[in-house]
Amino acid sequence: MSKHPNKSTKRTSSYLVTGSIIALIIAASPYIFYSYESFPKEKTWETFLFTYHANWYNLVYVSVWTMMGKFVPLFLLIIWFITCKHWWYHVILIPIGMFAFQLFSVINDDVGFTDEVEIWWLFPIMLVIIPLVYLIRAKLSNRLLGKDLKSFEEDLGARRNLWQQIKDLF
Repeated sequence: MSKHPNKSTKRTSSYLVTGSIIALIIAASPYIFYSYESFPKEKTWETFLFTYHANWYNLVYVSVWTMMGKFVPLFLLIIWFITCKHWWYHVILIPIGMFAFQLFSVINDDVGFTDEVEIWWLFPIMLVIIPLVYLIRAKLSNRLLGKDLKSFEEDLGARRNLWQQIKDLF
């Protein structure tokens, strides 16, 4: 008699393996960040594949340190976005976009101020994501409270002054 593996046991072990891999990656993130210490403290780094010249940062060591300072939070935010099960997880795209633009600015050695201009590039993304998340939240709360969609649309279409709108948010 051969036993067939239970599907729930397979699913549980799959979740356990995936969760363990993600946990190991997150636990290794400080080591990924401190990998910059293995780079040379010189202006030029020559390998058999390429040669890297640190123009803006003057040292390869400092350049990689700056890149890791942007890459590791970006990496952790992407893991959070992929694994998050909350209704508001789309908001995580805003800091992901910010760190992605900062990392691009660090890699592009011609940019001098890496932390000042990215908010203007994120503004169009925020204009889409924030109302989307608020609409999802409003629909969920209306379902939980038992209101129907018609009353929800009437509520959205009602004229309110600024103070009433702020009170409705909280």
